[in-house]
Amino acid sequence: MSLHEMDKELLPAFQRLKELKPSFVHYKTCSTCDSSPNIGSIGRAMELGKQVFGDDWIPILIAAPHLGRYQAFGNLFARSGLDSEPYRLDRHPTMRCHPITPMQEADIREHLQLQTPLSMGLCDCLQIDQQDTADFHASSDAILFDAIYQRHLPSIGRIVQSTSQLEAPRFLIGSSGVESALITAWEETGRLEQMRSHAPGRPQFGAVEQLLVVTGSCSPVNDRQIGWAEQNGFDTIALRPDVLVHPDTSSVEIESIVQQALTILENGANLILHTARGPADPRVKSTAAALRELGFDELSVRLHSGRLLGPKLGSILGKVLMKHSLTRVGIAGGDTSGYVARQLGIEALEAIAPVAPGSPLCRVSSQNTFNGMEIIFKGGQVGRDDVWGTMLRGNVADGPRNLWCIEPKDFAERR
Repeated sequence: MSLHEMDKELLPAFQRLKELKPSFVHYKTCSTCDSSPNIGSIGRAMELGKQVFGDDWIPILIAAPHLGRYQAFGNLFARSGLDSEPYRLDRHPTMRCHPITPMQEADIREHLQLQTPLSMGLCDCLQIDQQDTADFHASSDAILFDAIYQRHLPSIGRIVQSTSQLEAPRFLIGSSGVESALITAWEETGRLEQMRSHAPGRPQFGAVEQLLVVTGSCSPVNDRQIGWAEQNGFDTIALRPDVLVHPDTSSVEIESIVQQALTILENGANLILHTARGPADPRVKSTAAALRELGFDELSVRLHSGRLLGPKLGSILGKVLMKHSLTRVGIAGGDTSGYVARQLGIEALEAIAPVAPGSPLCRVSSQNTFNGMEIIFKGGQVGRDDVWGTMLRGNVADGPRNLWCIEPKDFAERR
């Protein structure tokens, strides 16, 4: 979203959440900090959060060691999938050439400072490791927290909890590392046990007969996952996003894809519909060229490519599911997931079980025929290569392999 669109969307949402009087309001970001001064500005979200929730400082935790996202001295490192070495974010094979918000700076303070005049501080990994957090005092509008290992998270959770005011919600920004930090802190104090509605344990899910997947990501991880699926019996359809985004050709193309998909599914195959096979896929450039031909400038191409294509993918999925009922479906791509969810009329999701770090299998709540369907919304960079195999076969017989916690080896050893 542009800054104006963020104002229009976030202000009423933040105000409504404040009225509910929660202890915490978490503005969720990607663990690779996808954002820019003009598109999806996290800095602008900080300003709106302070406007609604008050002048207290804002904790920011982008790192998520359980997802392979590590922050040291303000610099963010990320794996490309779960098996690669961590890359500094400005050298990451996906993020450095991200089609919407390419990352050119790994120091998150510098990255966010381009987006807001609010002051940024840092609680670094040495302070956290030395437990030098008991008398923590914020001297900036926002404090960025390092985290390299899971053991760093309880200290961060304790800081956030101890500095929160009882009379007002604490506004936080960051990845799912925020929940990990709070939950591990609550576990230490026994608070988590008091909050449980279910006995602790590893949620499991069984196999399904057939799986349909829609991917709108151009991540190389997503490419490997499609390749694994093809090698293991999945059919695929290469979509033409340049045709889908054009108003003169979109409707006919959607109907053609729906018919192709139905034919494959009715023959009993598992199916993946994809818009790209990695960042070098020529469809990425051809889609941008098609938008330029429609009169979009470079900024508008980045702003509108997802919002034009995402609903088309949701429409395709909805039309297929209306004629071929499925128990479980998968969606890959951050922007894609949001637009598909809106197109399907999904109002809420209930987590069932983890499939990959940061990617739970969920049950849909909606006012239409999709109510009760199982779905996964997965970032393009998330999961092992066989993630769609796990979605198909379930995790009941797999043991603990779906609950990974990925921590880096010693940096010197890795070097």
